[in-house]
Amino acid sequence: MSTTLFWTAFFVITTFGLYIGIAVWARASTTNDFYVAGHDVHPVFNGMATAADWMSAASFLSMAGLIAFMGYDGSVFLMGWTGGYVLLALLLAPYLRKFGKFTVPDFVGDRYYSQAARIVAVICALFISFTYIAGQMRGTGIAFSNFLGVDIELGVIIGAIIVLFYAVLGGMKGVTYTQVAQYCVLIFAFTVPAIFLSLQITGTPIPQLGFIGNTADGTPLLVNLDRTLTDLGFTSYLQGQKAMIDVFCITLALMVGTAGLPHVIIRFFTVPKASDARKSAGWALIFIAILYTTAPAVAVFARSNFIETVNESEYSVDVRRGEARAAEQGEGGTPQWFYNWERTGLLGFTDKNGDGRIQYRADEAANEVTTLDRDIFVLANPEIGNLPGWVIGLVVAGGLAAALSTAAGLLMVISSAVSHDLCRKVLFKNMSDTQELLVARFAAVGAVLVAIYAGIHPPGFVAAVVAFAFGLGAASFFPVIFLGIFWKRMNKEGAIAGMSVGLTVTAAYIVHFKIGFSSGVLAACALLIAAVMTILHFGLRSESDTRPMLAVAGAGVLAFLLGVFGLLPSFAAGTADQWFLGVSPEGFGAIGMAVAFTVAVVTALATKAPPQEVQDMVEEIRIPSGHAHVSHAPAE
Repeated sequence: MSTTLFWTAFFVITTFGLYIGIAVWARASTTNDFYVAGHDVHPVFNGMATAADWMSAASFLSMAGLIAFMGYDGSVFLMGWTGGYVLLALLLAPYLRKFGKFTVPDFVGDRYYSQAARIVAVICALFISFTYIAGQMRGTGIAFSNFLGVDIELGVIIGAIIVLFYAVLGGMKGVTYTQVAQYCVLIFAFTVPAIFLSLQITGTPIPQLGFIGNTADGTPLLVNLDRTLTDLGFTSYLQGQKAMIDVFCITLALMVGTAGLPHVIIRFFTVPKASDARKSAGWALIFIAILYTTAPAVAVFARSNFIETVNESEYSVDVRRGEARAAEQGEGGTPQWFYNWERTGLLGFTDKNGDGRIQYRADEAANEVTTLDRDIFVLANPEIGNLPGWVIGLVVAGGLAAALSTAAGLLMVISSAVSHDLCRKVLFKNMSDTQELLVARFAAVGAVLVAIYAGIHPPGFVAAVVAFAFGLGAASFFPVIFLGIFWKRMNKEGAIAGMSVGLTVTAAYIVHFKIGFSSGVLAACALLIAAVMTILHFGLRSESDTRPMLAVAGAGVLAFLLGVFGLLPSFAAGTADQWFLGVSPEGFGAIGMAVAFTVAVVTALATKAPPQEVQDMVEEIRIPSGHAHVSHAPAE
């Protein structure tokens, strides 16, 4: 067994044993434990758990890779995600906690005194969570594939089974304390290699200072990388390529999308009172800042090291076959880590000119690095920098911790949305706590099966998939939560219209420009509409005439069958020159949010004002002190 494999196995097995031990210790026995960890998590621990929940595989694995390749344009992710967290902490978290509910659909259903609004919120939560969890599962698969030498597909399945174990057993209580441990692992794993690389490249142990420091010859590191890239034909690292409006929209979509992500919001339901929600938000911001200020440095170190060690190196077929070691090639040979990652299929070389050397160029015709997955950079960075084996093992454990912590939070959103909001509050109102807990655990199992499929077939690399989830959160939850807290005139009609239109418009734009509307995609959309209408029919049949909903559900099933047999028309994916006002799919959440705000406000003003007791309730939850509010708002 190699030193690297030994340390990787040591850290992964040790940390996983820790997670499972915590899950057994903190197993949930009541619905209160399962959904909100008993409302007794200390603000510091909640801050650490929130940071782990927040810093997903996208932050740990993919963000540095994105910045490494996007350069200046990659700053939108830093600004958007960090700014969004401040927005959430100051504007929404304390008020949502004071409302005293289990989930975001719970807030929407009671604030808007409407079962229909609750059901639409459940659909939004499921849509966002399944989109987001696809990115986390893929990150898990990448980490496992390198560690175990298996296909990404098998890595996704292994990661899903592990996260299912402690989410189902411990619920939010188990997930919270597991995330505390995962934060410690991931932040240590992210910063230790960065310190090594900063010392190696710039001579300073602080990565943030190394980022703006000089190389051995006295040239500023950023200037040196920028010059190297432009010499190889790539775009400048220090100048943005995106249009200003697109940069603005992506940043805004990420900011408000953060404030609308259900798995982040529910973390603030676990503390004892509203003031603790503010304190835990402050702690979380400190914990998050450690990683977010280190990521740009890691990106520059990774891109610099990659070019220096791979470009013009001598490739050996014997090493590729495993019949020799790269160290036997001597100076100028392709490093061993390149061959290791090439076996995973995430990195590839084609000797186009037959000279036995790797030419890394911007020109597609001359570029011989034919496959380069950006998501591997953080995991590969210690190997690229030739760091000790224990550092490589530590980073693998950190990557897994990041992906699994967020996946667990998303599983909690999905299971609680199905068991509590859909079954307990809408479909089967006489369920006991025991039955509800059982449904929640079965819902988590079902969600994992879907997550496995989505992780194996994601519509893009990790951070891009996550960006879509942020766009959907921005266009659906943020307007309805913001208006629900700060505008007492907002009513149920406005909330339903705003969420429905915002989610539909944003999802349609993203699908149109990313994958197109083939017959199969239209069939999936028809099935989704049929499922939504069926749920609305059963949830509202005792309160209103739902026969039109049943008719739409039937039409949806018919359209689904036509789509399955390829009988629906197909529409190819749109191109960049067709973007609305030049806004990319990643930034369209900002436009969707503006549409949702407009539709919600106009609809609310055109319909009846909310009951007086609901308006009084909104006034009450805006007072920062006091205990959690218990809603007495009438349902429709």
